[in-house]
Parts: sequence; C-alpha cells; structure tokens
Amino acid sequence: MREHVFLAASALILAATLPAAAADSFVTGIYMRSQELCAAAKKSGIESVLEEGNVLLTERGFESYEYNCEFLNVTPATRAPGWVVTALCQEPGYAFPDVLSVIKMNDTQIDIASVRTTTEEDPGNSGSYYLCEGVEMP
Repeated sequence: MREHVFLAASALILAATLPAAAADSFVTGIYMRSQELCAAAKKSGIESVLEEGNVLLTERGFESYEYNCEFLNVTPATRAPGWVVTALCQEPGYAFPDVLSVIKMNDTQIDIASVRTTTEEDPGNSGSYYLCEGVEMP
C-alpha cells in the first residue's frame, strides 16, 4: 500500500512540474518577421517599426498598433519542441479566435502556422519569426 501511495504521489509531482518546465521554454523575448525588422527596431525603436504596420511576437501573443492576438492557452507538445496555442485576436471593430502551432526551429527562429486561411499577400499570423536581440518593449 505504501508503495502505491509513493508511486501516485511521484506521478502527481511529475505531472505538475512538466507543464511548468515546458512553459519556461516557450517564446521568450521579442520576435519579428525578419532580421531586417529587428535591426530597424534596434536602431529606430520598436514603435517606428510597428507604425509601418508590422507585428511583433512575445510570450503574450502578437502585438501591433491596430491588431493583437492574446495567447489564452499554451499546450506543450510531448515529442516536439512546440506548442499548440489558442488565441483571441482583434482589430478595430472585429474579434476572432485563432489556433496556432508554434515550433521552435532553433534558438533564434520560431515558425507559426495558423488554422485561418492565409494568402501570400496576407499571411495572417503564419510564418517565421526571428529573435530580436537587444530590442525591448516600450
């Protein structure tokens, strides 16, 4: 009986710590769609890059002047360096849900795929995002 209690307690502790450890490795820092945008943000400030209609990615979601997607639920994968994210997105006068797969390609690149329909002209939230080292939120 004592062994069963120990095994059950161990399983609960392991289950409680795994999501926290995975969440720690989720998106950290500021990401943009290209290294050129990161360089512009570092040189001129992130506000100037966002004023041009660009979007940035943080652990909270996507941010822009007239658009944002708040990450509501982040579920880590167990066999890949990735997550499934549910988000609530909004732009002036319109809100919509999105479901995203987030894959860490390497230390500086994250690839995102959205379930929403995209085009070449409007990739939505889908695409590659690159870590902007030395760039901070205003």
